[in-house]
Amino acid sequence: MDLLARLQAALGDRYTIERELGRGGMATVYLAADLKHHRPVAIKVLKPELAAALGPDRFLREIETAARLNHPHILALHDSGQAGGFLYYVMPYIEGESLRDRLEREGQLPLEEAVRITREVASALSYAHSHDVVHRDIKLENILLSGGEAVVADFGIARAITQAGGTRLTETGIPVGTPH
Repeated sequence: MDLLARLQAALGDRYTIERELGRGGMATVYLAADLKHHRPVAIKVLKPELAAALGPDRFLREIETAARLNHPHILALHDSGQAGGFLYYVMPYIEGESLRDRLEREGQLPLEEAVRITREVASALSYAHSHDVVHRDIKLENILLSGGEAVVADFGIARAITQAGGTRLTETGIPVGTPH
């Protein structure tokens, strides 16, 4: 059974996995339908080696902190868990694009829009910091643009890695931030 089929079998009572949206150094993101709430969601599934290094208890305990962040410019966490050997968390599906994609397409933003995006991102980060949460992986790909608003994504993984294992995890080869 391939990875997608195993994931669907593990989460099928709650979500229908539709397709892969993207993959990075630490996780793969899937578009799914939330069967309980009838809404599209994005499910981020940690890579097996990272899931094994973190362990489910630590991951879920630390992701809970990020899930409590409630701000208009922070991508919310709807759910998280362990199923079928997978560690995952669920976020709203945002139709739009990343700031990276927008800049690659347009090259430069109008000054007023650039200032607005900067203010929205700064507001999100300030709010998180006031709740003792540091993003640890802020980059253009983690700033999503949708409906004229900037939303900061990916508070969960970097915090979980750092809080769950600190330097011990980085010493075993699990990066904090974006691997290059």
